[in-house]
Amino acid sequence: MSPPSEEALRAVEIARRWNGTPYLHQASRKGGGADCLGLLRGVWRELYGSEPQIVPPYTADWSEAGRNEVLWDGLARHLKTANAPLALGDVLLFRMREGAVAKHLGLVTQVGAAPRFIHAYVGHGVVESPLSRPWQRRIVARFQFHEGVG
Repeated sequence: MSPPSEEALRAVEIARRWNGTPYLHQASRKGGGADCLGLLRGVWRELYGSEPQIVPPYTADWSEAGRNEVLWDGLARHLKTANAPLALGDVLLFRMREGAVAKHLGLVTQVGAAPRFIHAYVGHGVVESPLSRPWQRRIVARFQFHEGVG
């Protein structure tokens, strides 16, 4: 197994500084409020200086009616697909219900026998959680930050 990239190490360090940020739909402000996409947007800004695109307003049930994998498509445009085993700094895309679009994100903060990830969700805010079997079963794609982008 190769050592984590500089971007992966920095992404984990940045994401952990968001711990305790309250959940706020569509927000992306460390300490002020964030949803799962907002957390990832904040990490991206600290890694690269600015966001890769403007995120339009979205509802809590976004893309479900049209069954479009909007989040997956956006991640594939701006990150590289992870093909190796689970690695520090991987961006995780989750499908929360079978048959639903994938619309939850997290970032791997620990690998090995007790993997962990950081994410933001309703009622909890930004938290670091065990990447338990139930969470692992929901992963539909993994991505990694590009080195030297920005």
